[in-house]
Amino acid sequence: MDLCWRREMEGKLAHDYLSSAKSHHGKMTSPHGPHRISVVTGPVIVGAGPSGLATAACLKEKGITSVLLERSNCIASLWQLKTYDRLHLHLPKQFCELPLIPFPDHFPTYPTKQQFIEYLEDYAQRFDIRPEFGHTVESAEFDENLGMWRVKSVGEEGTTEYICRWLVAATGENAEPVVPRFEGMEKFEATGVVKHTSHYKSGRDFAGKRVLVVGCGNSGMEVCLDLCNFDAQPSLVVRDAVHVLPREMLGTSTFGLSMLLLKWLPIRLVDRFLLVVSRFILGDTTLLGLNRPRLGPLVLKNRTGKTPVLDVGTLAKIKTGDIKVCSGIRRLKQNEVEFDNGITERFDAIILATGYKSNVPSWLKENKMFNKKDGFPIQEFPEGWRGESGLYAVGFTKRGIFGASMDAKKIAQDIFECSRKSNQTHRHIQVLCMSRKSGQTYSRLLE
Repeated sequence: MDLCWRREMEGKLAHDYLSSAKSHHGKMTSPHGPHRISVVTGPVIVGAGPSGLATAACLKEKGITSVLLERSNCIASLWQLKTYDRLHLHLPKQFCELPLIPFPDHFPTYPTKQQFIEYLEDYAQRFDIRPEFGHTVESAEFDENLGMWRVKSVGEEGTTEYICRWLVAATGENAEPVVPRFEGMEKFEATGVVKHTSHYKSGRDFAGKRVLVVGCGNSGMEVCLDLCNFDAQPSLVVRDAVHVLPREMLGTSTFGLSMLLLKWLPIRLVDRFLLVVSRFILGDTTLLGLNRPRLGPLVLKNRTGKTPVLDVGTLAKIKTGDIKVCSGIRRLKQNEVEFDNGITERFDAIILATGYKSNVPSWLKENKMFNKKDGFPIQEFPEGWRGESGLYAVGFTKRGIFGASMDAKKIAQDIFECSRKSNQTHRHIQVLCMSRKSGQTYSRLLE
């Protein structure tokens, strides 16, 4: 960034905020404390999960420094703070690597939760990625006059507004838990426990108790198995059709075999193969109350993003009766659940394995790239990573870490080409602050 551009930007910002200060009796005020303004000559990345780390690393490799904002106090907060103890990667490690650095050779095929966290922490350290922790982004909006993005975040030290040319939304598909409301939930909560899987750690807390798990995805199935291992009595609500596949078939991972076959065969033929082999290994799941969808597992994944369940032992427990399959919930009562089929049963706790959702619409103020209803890019994969005016999305492909890594590489390359054309250097310059004590504004340029 040349000196003329820096002076012009500083002057515009100073004029805007000093004019605002006059309307507040000469002071810049904020309900959250002092107001800082920071001009960022590289991108601002919102979210320090795997997607944000991957993007920051790919940019760093091209000599571009970014500012990474994270509302929590650690990287990968979903993995560190909101996952259960027994969690392993559901896919082989080679499909869950971030760009540029593979998993250590001594890691197992399906790394544990803690091993994955160690990998991410080492990844951040090797690329010297230092997120701004405790910064919750309240809004991000493109300023047509400046030709820049204004990103406002709130932290313990007050409000900071980042001014940047590029903005990367990396909060991903799993930013907020989905917590459904059932009729009579408050009655059940008066005497029983209702918690989302984001607050579930181990079946040890439910030993000897009757527990209803709502949701039959990978998390719901695995939580049921975990409860069984600690002598709880789990039941599983299965409302929709679901594909259950063995985690491995023919001596290799089901996912890896699928990717290999898709290089040579049409997707519908691969689906048929997977279902035939799954039936041979697992049996007819419809006899267990697990009806299969009309569409095959891979076609369904591509169209809706719904992931097939990779069985790690839960089906065996369903077959032996250790896990009971139930229909949908009609209403809750005190210590009781009434199901759609009219049966009422007693439970001590309910675990909601009902997934997560994007939170992008709550903070990103734009109407062209993201769908306001579900918080996903309007353009489907592989076109949804780039929007207008320097806006990007990573971690919204419905293809896990593998898809996020693909988008991170594209984003870094695109920003690199844009920055090279404009002949900018990449530094972080703080240009305007407000004193906490005096309330006076002052300008500062950091080289």
